[in-house]
Amino acid sequence: MLDVVLPILIFAALALALAGAVRRIGLWRQGRAAPVNLMAGLAAMPRRYLVDLHHVVARDKVFANTHVATGGGFVLAAVLLIAVHGFGVHNQILVWALLLATVAMFIGALRVAARRKNPPARLSRGPWMRLPKSLFAFSLSVFLVTLPTAGILPEHFGGWVLAAILAVAVAWGLGEMFFGMTWGGPMKHAFAGALHLAFHRRQERFGGGRSTGLIALDLNDPKVPLGVGKPEEFTWNQLLGFDACVQCGRCEAMCPAFAAGQPLNPKKLIQDMVVGLAGGTDAAYAGSPYPGKPVGEHGGDAHSPIVLREGRALVDAETLWSCTTCRACVEECPMMIEHVDAIVDMRRYLTMEHGNTPNKGREVLENMATTDNPGGFDPASRMNWAADLDLPVMSSCGTTDVLLWLGDGAFDMRNQRTLRALVKVLRAAKVEFAVLGNEELDSGDVARRLGDEATFQAMAARNIATLSKYRFSSILTCDPHSLHVLANEYPSLGGRYTVRHHSTFIADLMAKGRLPLNAWSGGEVTYHDPCYLGRYNGEYEAPRTALKGIGIKVVEMERSGYRSRCCGGGGGAPITDIPGKQRIPDMRMAEINATGAGIVAVGCPQCTAMLEGVVGERAEVLDIAELVAAQLKSAPEATRGSADPVAKEVAA
Repeated sequence: MLDVVLPILIFAALALALAGAVRRIGLWRQGRAAPVNLMAGLAAMPRRYLVDLHHVVARDKVFANTHVATGGGFVLAAVLLIAVHGFGVHNQILVWALLLATVAMFIGALRVAARRKNPPARLSRGPWMRLPKSLFAFSLSVFLVTLPTAGILPEHFGGWVLAAILAVAVAWGLGEMFFGMTWGGPMKHAFAGALHLAFHRRQERFGGGRSTGLIALDLNDPKVPLGVGKPEEFTWNQLLGFDACVQCGRCEAMCPAFAAGQPLNPKKLIQDMVVGLAGGTDAAYAGSPYPGKPVGEHGGDAHSPIVLREGRALVDAETLWSCTTCRACVEECPMMIEHVDAIVDMRRYLTMEHGNTPNKGREVLENMATTDNPGGFDPASRMNWAADLDLPVMSSCGTTDVLLWLGDGAFDMRNQRTLRALVKVLRAAKVEFAVLGNEELDSGDVARRLGDEATFQAMAARNIATLSKYRFSSILTCDPHSLHVLANEYPSLGGRYTVRHHSTFIADLMAKGRLPLNAWSGGEVTYHDPCYLGRYNGEYEAPRTALKGIGIKVVEMERSGYRSRCCGGGGGAPITDIPGKQRIPDMRMAEINATGAGIVAVGCPQCTAMLEGVVGERAEVLDIAELVAAQLKSAPEATRGSADPVAKEVAA
């Protein structure tokens, strides 16, 4: 009986899966065109799945081993099932390999079942709760029907009753594993995920690479929409990426806005995009909702607006404006989905098409258009903080080794202390440097995160034109946001530079013995990793090396490195100011205080401002440059014929 039924079940499941795949591909192709190398992507997919993806999954070793056993066992078992029971290839090596594959899958399913017995809050429930049963049904039934083929049991053991039971079990397993992969269900991510890796919009992320810069809009092409207002305006491989979501909730667990009770859950956002892809509502969503927003309120289709001022839509505007663009969700995602790209694409539409930027957003964008800085300060006052420092200016010298990029911290009294400390360090190390002075404009970071691509590109073009007039080896900045934009986003607009963060530069100066330093005699220090230095640019060690260079042993927070919690200052979040149940910097300061350290070292003016804005008990917030400058044994002259005022200021 099974000899006849099995091939029918297998090929029927394959035919239905193929029909579902055609339908699914049709849904993805509702999106805009995006050029991909079809054959190269498919050829690269196995390595990306087994190596690049596994590097992320392996951060949770138990789950990684579970995934290898379950996923790997299923893929091997599925191929061998088709060969052995579909085409009747009864080669004993293949038969025994099939048995071993189903055993591995069964062992993995035991772990999945244990996890689903009491799942953490971040995991989606609903259909996912039946996944262990489906895995058991497939692995156990295929194992049993293969035993006679291996010669372990008689060909017709158990009679027709057992054969009928096994046929039903095989049908169940095939339905979930094959049919469900393309029509929808817990296994959908296996099909969509594999193709997502093959045709990922950021190919540079594979093979150990990094790709974090936002993709520029071609503002001169009338066929390119100004952002994304409908799901169909995403590129087709972005829609494919949304469909690859496994609903594991790692992004949810890492999202600072979600933890603060703001109306954002990156997992829910991606699932709302899937709803928009296929059409319908979010009523069937079985995970954590947006804080303060019950499930069932959102719906739409590929051709309808994503955000509406009135009526039902896929997403509320305040959900998009809650994001700090910290990239924690992207860093944690085991399917390498690009949440931040999607959020900024939708912000671009709200800002450029409708001028719908909340709270102080519009004012900030107007300031940038009229005064070239978010605060609306007089551009001619950019160098006022350094009136006594006699800094060399590029317009006078024309060439230098290091160009010091001040950033908009030049207008902030607190960050001016950091800049003065950095100048002291550079002079102590006899570094040849100069500044642009009043020729420097804002890098455009805030405009771009708020979705104003036009203002960003205009500012970038002017900065690139200014920089092209001068000769320098590298750009140095104490602002990771400027670092990121100059290094990773200007190149697509024609500006290619070597850009370094001051912590990296200082660490190199220490390694070369160019800084005469006293040993640290203060208390314990912890270090806060800025998102735009760490997750965006992969720099985690240099700040710690610089602190170690003055004798500080960093007391690490529970969440540090690539899992550091955002300070809440990125992505224009302080400007859009979406309320939640608590403030993100307050949560971060609680983690800082938990270390017992009296000082938190920072390397970003945004982080400094956010952490110093915490009301109540908090550690002292000092930039790395300030800590290093205070330990210098002696200071060179900062002005002609006078003692260094920076040295006096830092010593005080």
